Parts: sequence; structure tokens; C-alpha cells
Amino acid sequence: MKYKVNDTCIACGLCAGTCPEVFRMNDETGMAEAYAEATEATNESAQDAMNSCPAGAIEEA
Repeated sequence: MKYKVNDTCIACGLCAGTCPEVFRMNDETGMAEAYAEATEATNESAQDAMNSCPAGAIEEA
């Protein structure tokens, strides 16, 4: 499954900490980004990251 981080991201890093296989903090912008597609093994933690985002900035793509 694919995810994307929209422009309401507050750069808290929770998603990257919860699911580093899918999300990371962009060094140039300081914001989070979904850099990889979630696999069967990582989709549950990616969903947790999406559901835990305090800004609601993560959505399924």
C-alpha cells in the first residue's frame, strides 16, 4: 500500500519513529515523507503511523 504525507505535517517525527520502513524525515524540508511503499510485513505499522499522526497529515495514496 502507498501512503503520502500532505502539507499539514508538523514535522514531529512520530511516523518515522513508528514505521521507518515507509516514512522518514526529509533533511532538506524538515518534513516527513513516505519514501517507500508498505509491504504486507510493514503495513500494520504504517497504519499505526497514519492513525497516530497528530496533524492527520498521512493518507493512503
